[in-house]
Amino acid sequence: MGIVAGLDSSPDFTRIVVCDTDTGAVLKQGYAPHPLESAEGGGRPSDVDPQAWLLSLGEAAGGGLLEGVQAIGVSAQQNALVPLDGHGNTVRPALVGNDRRAQVAAVDLIDGLGGREAWAQAVGCVPQAAQPVTKLRWLARTEPEAARHVAALMQAPDWLVWQLLGRPARRTTDRGGASGTGYWSAATGGYRPDLVELALGHQAMLPEVIGPAEPAGTTPEGLLISAGTGETMAAAFGLGVRQGDAVVSLGASGSVMAVHHEALVDARGMITSLADATGMHLPVVHTMNAVRVLRGTAEMLGVADLEELSALAMKSTPGAHGLAFLPYLEGEKTPNLPHAAGTLTGMRRESMKPEHLARAAFEGMLCGLGDALDVLRVRGVDVRRVFLLGAAAELPAVQAAAPMLFGTQVVVPQPADYAAIGAARQAAWALTGQLPLWQGAAAQIFEPGEELAVGQAVRQQYSTVREQSHPGAFS
Repeated sequence: MGIVAGLDSSPDFTRIVVCDTDTGAVLKQGYAPHPLESAEGGGRPSDVDPQAWLLSLGEAAGGGLLEGVQAIGVSAQQNALVPLDGHGNTVRPALVGNDRRAQVAAVDLIDGLGGREAWAQAVGCVPQAAQPVTKLRWLARTEPEAARHVAALMQAPDWLVWQLLGRPARRTTDRGGASGTGYWSAATGGYRPDLVELALGHQAMLPEVIGPAEPAGTTPEGLLISAGTGETMAAAFGLGVRQGDAVVSLGASGSVMAVHHEALVDARGMITSLADATGMHLPVVHTMNAVRVLRGTAEMLGVADLEELSALAMKSTPGAHGLAFLPYLEGEKTPNLPHAAGTLTGMRRESMKPEHLARAAFEGMLCGLGDALDVLRVRGVDVRRVFLLGAAAELPAVQAAAPMLFGTQVVVPQPADYAAIGAARQAAWALTGQLPLWQGAAAQIFEPGEELAVGQAVRQQYSTVREQSHPGAFS
């Protein structure tokens, strides 16, 4: 029996799991928060010294956690841009997260290449504030002196792998990480250096993109380090997601991604064409409104928390007694309605009760995510089951409504460190040369059953209201 480790360096902490190479069973775990100072207002900082990631990694691996480990895989937060000078030192702190400072830079880049369709054709996505290419434009415009010293670009997983290997001359990344930069195309498998120059003002060295099972290298102590990847790709790999599966993530906003055999180019920019950690593709569709819809409804109704809102919704029935809620509270990305507001229709005397509004909020949120699923289905993506992630996936009202509204089996995995497990699985692949057939995530499974027709009727009502309120939104 061999053992491998996977580490996940998230925006807030490092988590390490040590796994059996053959079965994937988690044998040991380690955890440490990043030593970060909060941003003004108490939120996450937009600028982070990457050394903080190494410090928490060392703490998480303390107590002999990695003794006997033969290979390590690295998962890390996506879109964390680490700009380096010619000596490999950071020019400035890493630019992390969904950096709102870069929103204007995103618009500049879209216009600079000739519009959203030009970007979709070039790299499979349209620039957004979070992406490294957009952060480069912000850097060039806001900190031109620092930008002039940028000689090489890395992301968080690439930089951590490079540090673990002792900063060798060869710098690597994987397809998953590269596909989120905005200057690498999942469709062609190649960089677009001209887009780096468009954003930064000059060329910069980019890491070599290696295959999913290819080691990045070996430490001086003989420890193999695998390619590494972004958190999204590592979590999908750890969950055991495969072709025919979609993953719906319920955060304040929502996302839908699916495993597909080819990259999808979407001229409207609704689909972000990412690569996964196995050689396949991960088309992703984002919605602005998910759990924020539930929280807003709970506040409106004077309900204490989402659990109470769920209990209230369960007193209603599918269709919410005729209420239909378009949940575009923050505008919307899917469909592209940035200035829209929410719409509540179907109000009659008998439907104006708290339980019906609660049910309409859950159905509206899930129908909006169903629209995002349909964006992929229309493009030929096979969806036979949906993995539902996020704390809200545990709510009974979500579990009752999701299968009938998505029209497919819904899987709610038990909470686990899936990104770290995915990183460990990648390490096992690099170590053995064979894709590890580890047991999938333990989960609850929900079927649409006899309520499938009811769910289709609710979706139809929702679609009718959407078309009346926003004609041709998906045309």
